[in-house]
Amino acid sequence: MAKKKFYVVWKGRETGIFDNWENCKKNVTQFEGAQYKAFSTEEEAKAAFQKGFWSVVTKAASRHGALLAANGANQPIKESLAVDAACSGNPGKMEYRGVDVESGREIFHQGPFEEGTNNIGEFLAIVHGLAYLKQNDCSIILYSDSAIALTWIKAKKCRTKLARTEKNNRLFELIERAEIWLQQNSYSTRLLKWETSRWGEIPADFGRK
Repeated sequence: MAKKKFYVVWKGRETGIFDNWENCKKNVTQFEGAQYKAFSTEEEAKAAFQKGFWSVVTKAASRHGALLAANGANQPIKESLAVDAACSGNPGKMEYRGVDVESGREIFHQGPFEEGTNNIGEFLAIVHGLAYLKQNDCSIILYSDSAIALTWIKAKKCRTKLARTEKNNRLFELIERAEIWLQQNSYSTRLLKWETSRWGEIPADFGRK
């Protein structure tokens, strides 16, 4: 028999503490920016509700360094944000998204955009994730499975060779905005490579392989 859990909803159709997933689910499913988390005991849930979502998440994130040191790359940190992109063709219709690793909940989703590439999508997804976490004052880890996009982030430049056209002009406007954000903002988010060979597909994967 599954152990009983208590669910805190800080942001949803109704907020509070729920003693079953079904009641929690109806308050957070398809609610943009929903904030919720499961706890093992009612006491933990009550304390977390008082502290607030980001306080709880940030406190949990403080353990990540120790966990990474102890576990190495044996397993991913669940309290994290994963980003990924998908592209139908090269170039083709491209979209990207960010997913909460622990809950599997989609945090953001952009696209599809015409005449894009997967690398561009990966780059934009990382910047979007960085901006989202900074805006919400959250220090959890951000995972990407794209080594190329991670090098572009480090360079603060999208080094695509894709030609700009009338169809993908909107996409290039987003690239320019992302590059400006990287140049004008600092961030404390820890960017890590998702180890697909060890952990399987990244949780933000679109499942189209």
